[in-house]
Amino acid sequence: MQSKTSLRYVLILVLVSLVWAGSFVVVKIGTRNISPIHIGFLRFLVATPLMFLVVLLKKEKPRRLNYKDLPAFVILALTGVTLLYVFQFTGIKYTTASTSAVLINTNVMFIAILSFLVLRESFTLKKAAGIILGFLGATIIVTNGYLDIEGSFIGDVLILLSAFCWAVYSIIGKILLKRYNPLTLNTYAFALGTIFYIPFVINDFGSIFFITLEGWLIILYLALFCSVFGYVAWYFVLSHVDASKAAIFLNLIPLFTILLSLLIGEIVTISLIAGAACIIYGIYLTQKE
Repeated sequence: MQSKTSLRYVLILVLVSLVWAGSFVVVKIGTRNISPIHIGFLRFLVATPLMFLVVLLKKEKPRRLNYKDLPAFVILALTGVTLLYVFQFTGIKYTTASTSAVLINTNVMFIAILSFLVLRESFTLKKAAGIILGFLGATIIVTNGYLDIEGSFIGDVLILLSAFCWAVYSIIGKILLKRYNPLTLNTYAFALGTIFYIPFVINDFGSIFFITLEGWLIILYLALFCSVFGYVAWYFVLSHVDASKAAIFLNLIPLFTILLSLLIGEIVTISLIAGAACIIYGIYLTQKE
């Protein structure tokens, strides 16, 4: 495992963060006409066959799923596909946006802790300071300098569960990367996760037939860029970089989200500048051994 993250992996992590930041904008538009849970389901319903197509187009033959690994893949699918977005999108409905954005970023802390406890990755004081500073920067940005705590307790708990799901997904996935390549890993997880989504959408499945062209374009963006590209790239980097080091880059998502909001007339605030400085320096501390 590399002690420092090379420029190649840094650029990939930055690009993934930018793509995932864009998902917040398109999902916000999409929820005007589509339920949040249906957006999550359709995202992976479209992404799964695309992943299988990519697998077929690759020259190397993907490894078959070992039935001994099935329990791990079930956990992977639930935490990285199904429950992740059921908790996240439902939680956002019952709490404030600013609180949700802050709590989602606690996945960085969960990943760092689980990386130390499960993967036995190093957890130096400098790395801890970098992660905390990065989280502080994300907090400053999404709350504009103050924390809105008016959201309901249930919504906050669901967002925290979503953040924990992503951390578990990252750690379990890193373990399975020793036996499966990122493409095979994500394809199996997508397929299982989509199946596990069915109980959440079966009662209102007919509404899918009334989705507009705009809605389907949003779903295609989420499927192609956020799911297929994002997940494969994330695991590719995890196969070369410590999970806790990769996790710090997730703090760029709220920064990029606010920058993208400039396209709709938002103003750059002191909080944005201060938060960006914290995130950049937090990344520096985490990479410096």
